[in-house]
Amino acid sequence: MMDATRKPAGAGPKRSAHPFRSAVLRGMGLLAPPLLTIVIFFWVASTIQDYVLEPVSTWTRNTLVYFKKDVRTDIEGVDPNQRMVMVEGRAYHRLDDGSFIPQHVYDKVRKNPGTDPLPETGNAYYARYVQLLNFMKPYYRIPFFLSLFILLLYLLGKFMAAGMGRVFYNIFEQGIHRLPLIRNVYSSVKQVSDFFFSEREIQFTRVVAVEYPRKGVWSLGFVTGQSFRDIRAAVNEPVLSVLMATSPMPMTGFTITVRKSETVELDITVEQAIQFIISCGVVVPPHQLQQMQDEAQAQLPQKLLASEASPEAASGQQQVTGSGT
Repeated sequence: MMDATRKPAGAGPKRSAHPFRSAVLRGMGLLAPPLLTIVIFFWVASTIQDYVLEPVSTWTRNTLVYFKKDVRTDIEGVDPNQRMVMVEGRAYHRLDDGSFIPQHVYDKVRKNPGTDPLPETGNAYYARYVQLLNFMKPYYRIPFFLSLFILLLYLLGKFMAAGMGRVFYNIFEQGIHRLPLIRNVYSSVKQVSDFFFSEREIQFTRVVAVEYPRKGVWSLGFVTGQSFRDIRAAVNEPVLSVLMATSPMPMTGFTITVRKSETVELDITVEQAIQFIISCGVVVPPHQLQQMQDEAQAQLPQKLLASEASPEAASGQQQVTGSGT
């Protein structure tokens, strides 16, 4: 008789069929979140640098050049071979185009040529000179303009909160809505910006489950509003506008209108729902896992009793069969 406790030949601990691939995937799973976080922050910083800081820096530099430049072309009676002249106690240097700039501006630019060719005109010299000033360095410029931008947002928000600010804003929007092509783009962008930056937090913090795309298949969605009045009147009950997010990019979903009675409100936050969708269902909120574990432990004694009763029932059936024969 074969020993029931003896393992079949060749049986052993189950090993992964592709250990190298499994190790690589585990390593990728560990490195992907921090790397993607760094990439996103670098992308945001690069976007701000290219579309905010650089244009503002260029505008500031041109403004400083306009008010600070001292380019003279009215100095007469000077030997053409003479490069430096004194005018009203100040030293000026003659450039190749015949204009004169202060000697200290010329010396500073010549001592810091950089990688670009040397300027040829007085305005170009002043543009390079302003660029070499200490307050135009990135470690001074970026914090200064960032603080100025935040201050501007704060003042704009306070201005809009006042009654006069709303009047000016309404006049501005009325003007935009009269432009044929711009009003379509502006309306779409405004709806998206209002969705993310408005203070209507209650409408956008509910997560529901909907039987979609068919009965018996549940999908997660975010409640965004009460949808249209005509639909609510047609079905004769409350309806909801639900953003059906898709994995692994929640923001590439679509919007549906569904009866409120056909939705199940979930006890999870929007952040937890986004994590669940991005991970394709792998990351489940901890309290939901704990509830499932508690239910499994509660059902464990019943399963044990059923498993203990099954051998006794099987032996009793064997005895009945043996006595019958």
